[in-house]
Formats: sequence, structure tokens, C-alpha cells
Amino acid sequence: MPSLWKVMAGFMAWNGALWLVVGGLLAPVVPGGWRTVLALMLLLVLPIVLIIRGMGGAAYPSAFTRIWIFRPFWYAQLALLMLAVTGVVGVLAGLPFGAGAQAGRGAIGLMGGILLAAGVWGYVGTRRLVVRPLDVRFAELSPGLQGMRIVQLSDLHVGPHTSRRHLARIAEAVRRAEPDLIVLTGDQVDDYARDVEPLGRAFGGLAAPLGVVAVAGNHDVYAGWEPVRRGMERLGWRVLVNEAVPLERNGARFWLAGTGDPAGGRHPGDSPVAPDLQRTMAAVPEDAFSIVLAHNPALWPGLVRLGADLTLSGHTHHGQLAIPRLGWSVASLFLDHAMNAYREGDAVLYVNPGTNFWGIPFRIGALPEVTVVTLHGSPVVSSREAEPAVLGRELRRDSRSRELDRSRA
Repeated sequence: MPSLWKVMAGFMAWNGALWLVVGGLLAPVVPGGWRTVLALMLLLVLPIVLIIRGMGGAAYPSAFTRIWIFRPFWYAQLALLMLAVTGVVGVLAGLPFGAGAQAGRGAIGLMGGILLAAGVWGYVGTRRLVVRPLDVRFAELSPGLQGMRIVQLSDLHVGPHTSRRHLARIAEAVRRAEPDLIVLTGDQVDDYARDVEPLGRAFGGLAAPLGVVAVAGNHDVYAGWEPVRRGMERLGWRVLVNEAVPLERNGARFWLAGTGDPAGGRHPGDSPVAPDLQRTMAAVPEDAFSIVLAHNPALWPGLVRLGADLTLSGHTHHGQLAIPRLGWSVASLFLDHAMNAYREGDAVLYVNPGTNFWGIPFRIGALPEVTVVTLHGSPVVSSREAEPAVLGRELRRDSRSRELDRSRA
């Protein structure tokens, strides 16, 4: 627990600095002054104690706790950072005119209005479920795999607080797609092992001819991987961790593999779930077609080197804030492969934006998605090596390369 106390101490120092900025500007104009500011600060900071208790397994937060205590906490942390930064900018802009404090307060008020509007917009976005068809073409796809449909769900983050209506819409979308295979690419639960119970109530009835297959995400590891894994297996789902299994459709064999998650390497008790890419692909024959489930797209370059054909990932949520037309998201600031589809040589990666949200109900430009992947063989015969393509959307190369022209799809 010393590390948790260190995290808490760091959080309190950071939070205190932000409150000093915001409080210093607002205390002179709010009733009660600093007493009001300190009371509000304590009210919005106290949930960290419950969050840390939950991480230690000592408590299982109810839906009420997560909606009315945890959620305001996360909203407050995001807003506080934005308000503090805006306040400082306002003060600096107003100083040359002798109106630093007034400009700082005005900037905070303006940012507060923007955050309120964005919060409403983002909340509405979390309820707009998208069913996205993704047609993927490979030059040497076996005829037996032609037209095979794979439904991908990712980053469900299910807990007792998750909208049952939203989960029901997801389940119905999966059934309507009539998939050959259903895959869940990590973060099935929302930080607590018992979240597998509402997960099962929502999706336990899903079925497909080739089965339902899941892999670990970082939040599944944080929740306690072994109980989460056992809970998913009780639903009849196959759970893959650094292994590959052969499957067959219409007489054509392919290999389905699943990696561990990098979060497993940071939790000694969960080390079996740390990614081992060599082990993941060891059983896959060199000339076999392979589909790999890897929660974290950072694993993709290593999988490409080991021969993975199609990799399905999640994890990034596309930052829950994206500008799709520009191919940009908040996650793009931190990751080479942050959103949508990529190609490297003969390999394809798709990064699902998540089928739910985490933390706060906020999604702008990165709507919750059920992805329906359909495999196609290429009818094109040319003297040069045929390239895989994704139809109906742009397929981008690795971020260091140019986008693949749609005309080549």
C-alpha cells in the first residue's frame, strides 16, 4: 500500500496547486471567500479515499456511488485543470492592462460555460451507438473465409452504473449482424472483479458459430484478472492469453490469437497476463491466415514482425474526443496507432473507439461503436505484390507513412 499512499500524496499536492490558482481568483468574489472554496475542495476530493479503498479490494462501489460520487470527482478533476490553466492565461493577458485578476476571473467564467456545453454534448455522444461496417480485403484469403463476419466489442467498462438500455442496444446490434465470430478486445469490466456480474447479465446470451472470444485489457487486470477471467469463462466465452487456437469456416482453417496486456507486467500477482508475443504466435503456421486480438495497439508492430495478418485492438477510446475528418484524436498526442485502421506491409490493424466510455460519460467525435468486420479476398491480379485494403474508410499506413489512396482499395 505504500505506493498507493505515494500516489495519494502526489494527487493532493497537484490538486492543491490547482485549487490555489482557481481559489485565489474566485475567493474574493464568492460568498464566504476561502471558507467556501475549501469546503468545495474537500467535497470534491474526498472520493479519492473511496477509490483507493476499492483498488485494494476492500469495497465494491454501488451504482449510486459511481454515478453521484465518483463521476462528479472525475468531472471536477478535468474541469479544475482546464479552469486553472485558463485562469493563469487570463491573468497573464490582463496584467499589461492592470486587470490581471479581473481577466483571470473572466477567463474562468468563459471556460466554465464552454465546459458545461461540452459536457452536455459529450453526454449525448455516449448514447449514440454506431454500428460500423468494416470490410477488409486480403490478396490471398481462402475462399472459405470469404464474407466471414466478425463483430468486435471493446472497452465496454461494464459496471452496475452502466445504462442497461445502452447495453441492450449493443447486444441487439450484435445479434442483428449475425456474426460468425464475436470478439471482445479488452476492458470488459470497469475496475472491479464483481463487475463481471452485470457484464454477464448484459451479454451472457450472445452466441456465434465460431464462439465468443475475449482478451484482457488493462482495467480487467486492475480489477483482478483471475476472478474476471473465471467470470467470463463461466459465461461460455473463450479467453485467450498469449495463445492461438485454430478455427474453421467452410472447410478453411485460420488461427485466432489473443495477447496479454502490458498492465499485467506491472502487477506481480497478475504476471501470467503480461504480453508474450512470441508465445502468442508460436503455434501459428508461417503460411496460415491469422487474426489477433490485442487490447493495446502498441503491441501491433511486434505482432506484424511475427506474421499477424489482421489485428483488432481498442484501449485508446480515440481519446473520447476526436476530429474524424482530420484523423486526429486526443489519443493521437500519445500513440502512433491511436484510431481507425492502419496498414504495414501485408498486415492490417483496426483500433476500435470503444463501445462504452470510461470515467465520465463524454464522447465527442468518437462515438461508441459496434464494429462489424467482413473479410474479402482480392479479385485484383497484378504483377506487383497485392496489398490488403479496407473498404468504406481510409486505411492509413503507420503514422510515419502516407495514407493509402482509396482508389487502391
